[in-house]
Amino acid sequence: MAVQEALAADPRTVAPDNAVAAEAASPVLEIDNLNISYFTRAGEIPAVIDFSLTVKPGEAVGLVGESGCGKTTVAMAIMQYLGGNGRIVGGSIRFKGRDMNAMSEEELRQLRGSQIAMVYQEPMAALNPSMTIGSQLMEVPLYHEPNCSQEEAFRRAVEMLGNVRLADAARVMSAYPHQISGGQQQRVVIAMALLSNPALLLLDEPTTALDVTVEAGIVELIAEISRSFGTSMLYISHNLGLIRETCDRVCVMYSGEVAEEGTIRELFENPRHPYTRGLFGCIATPGKDKYAKPLTPIRGQLPLPHERPPGCNFGPRCDHFRDGRCDAGMIRMQSVDPATAHRARCIRWQEIDWDNYRVEQAAYTPIEPGETVLESREMQKYYPIVDRSLAAMLSGRAVRYVKANESLTFQARKRQTVAIVGESGCGKSTFAKVLMGLETATGGELVFNGKDVAEQSVMKRTPAQIASLQMVFQNPNDTLNPSMTVGSQIGRVLRKFRIARDPQEIEQRVLDLLDVVKLPRAFINRRPRQLSGGQKQRVGIARAFAGNPAMVIADEPVSALDVSVQAAVTGLLMDIQREYDTTLLFISHDLGVVRYLADRVVVMYLGQIMEQGDTEAVFAPPYHPYTEALLSAVPIADTRVRKRRIILEGALPSVLDPPKGCPFHTRCPRKIGAICEDTPPPEQEAESGHSIRCHIPMDELRRVEPVIQYNAE
Repeated sequence: MAVQEALAADPRTVAPDNAVAAEAASPVLEIDNLNISYFTRAGEIPAVIDFSLTVKPGEAVGLVGESGCGKTTVAMAIMQYLGGNGRIVGGSIRFKGRDMNAMSEEELRQLRGSQIAMVYQEPMAALNPSMTIGSQLMEVPLYHEPNCSQEEAFRRAVEMLGNVRLADAARVMSAYPHQISGGQQQRVVIAMALLSNPALLLLDEPTTALDVTVEAGIVELIAEISRSFGTSMLYISHNLGLIRETCDRVCVMYSGEVAEEGTIRELFENPRHPYTRGLFGCIATPGKDKYAKPLTPIRGQLPLPHERPPGCNFGPRCDHFRDGRCDAGMIRMQSVDPATAHRARCIRWQEIDWDNYRVEQAAYTPIEPGETVLESREMQKYYPIVDRSLAAMLSGRAVRYVKANESLTFQARKRQTVAIVGESGCGKSTFAKVLMGLETATGGELVFNGKDVAEQSVMKRTPAQIASLQMVFQNPNDTLNPSMTVGSQIGRVLRKFRIARDPQEIEQRVLDLLDVVKLPRAFINRRPRQLSGGQKQRVGIARAFAGNPAMVIADEPVSALDVSVQAAVTGLLMDIQREYDTTLLFISHDLGVVRYLADRVVVMYLGQIMEQGDTEAVFAPPYHPYTEALLSAVPIADTRVRKRRIILEGALPSVLDPPKGCPFHTRCPRKIGAICEDTPPPEQEAESGHSIRCHIPMDELRRVEPVIQYNAE
């Protein structure tokens, strides 16, 4: 099939079949000088200012920027979903030439879901938990097409599930949302959006919470949709790597305004706005090194809508700001290249020496790891599942085991960052729970600071043991008490672990910790609701380090943060690690951040370690086929990077009934025969400290072409 053949190419270079017609056709979406405000008791809050955008038939446009810049507000305005206090106060939105602001509610209802569809960030929030997947899918054609029968709606729903590569469509149709995985839920939401063959598809962070392998599949799916259906897309994300792989053009937003827009190549290779340059400096691409070339966070914070500065909104954070020019009235978009519609909202873009543009952090002296702090020796964690049915008891299978962790063996040393990576369900978080004492091991040893804590629950550990092992969680909203001040939450740790008892001493230590995580001392009296996501994560880090821990487990600490905040938080973790000699156990599915931050990497699959070694060794051949697939799935925001594409087919097998032999053989693109199905793979030594568990001979693994090739020139 032509579509399948096209998948082998770069999604941005394959034009849809109707590309010639699309060029000549009128735009699907035209937004002209759009202004959106929210009206509160405090007055009018301008959310989006002077926003213009055109989307052609079959074109994919990316909308990027930090949280709070107005991306989702624009999407909601297109859907006419601004709520009771939101209003378009200027400009127009035209869909296929028609002014949407002038449409009646009935016209908009007919348009939504049929001509314009939206895929939301949280699929579980978009699906009705009380209805089967089939019922929800069938609603789309039944509502929008009066002559569509139940049988026809069912047939089309099953066919669309196949189009989004969901296996066993009959089972999915009869399942409820909670009975399928997050990646499957997201594919269902995409299928629902496509059922009426919309002309415009809005995607709001559709892959943020997904594994990189699932994310890669969604990226391929989106590219295929654009080609086969000719659908126009507006892709909203803060992940510039994903935007590079899915879109034709990109629009960078900052504080409610468009800062820069142009084609992917123009914007990624020749950005002409300091904010765009700043975003690229925050991204962990292959050329970055945490010691020699550390990430450079954008200083300052995004201004609140009612506190925007005069003139350029980015002025207070810009190194090229000039008094009397950059703050002298509203700045309009400037044409950078009329031939390509590359534009930037900067009056000084022609004066800046872009060829020698450098905003870089000072290099760090590499940290030498010390003695071993943690050693896992054949650690196992099984969960018993009891089946009380008569058939199970007669067959002798009344008790079965979920093998969440199977014979984990690795080490972590003082001042070292060890990353544990793998898809959801591979056992990363289970290991963290056992280490923290929230679970106890089934077998093996887990030696921390010279003592085996594998079978020692948190209730049996001393305050000193608990204090020496702390955790930074993925979502600070769920771990900070909304009713307590920042100072109270950090001070509670100091009292609990007897670090300090005198109120004045506690207050001083809290202030010192706020200094360490680079938060204003005034935040001691603030509550979590008064802080941004990045600020709350810094509070979580301060709380974790309050007990002077020997090891900190960071569970996806930056995955939900903007790239600018990610850069600041990763730098903060490095600074604190250097100051406190802390060992960092970094759990993540973001291999871009892992490559930048980790010293060693442990790759897990279905509860087992498939590969481990120093970071540079793991990211270069030879590597395990699973590691190879993970690396291929990483979206990279750099046009100088060439990447082999490997899409894993099928879902992660059940840990209740894992495959015999190699656990990865059911999905392995390089399976060599029955030996993979029947015999557990041996552990092969690639070099000192780098081991791979695979049946493929090491000589053959060494001959593999690197997945990621970087041209520094």
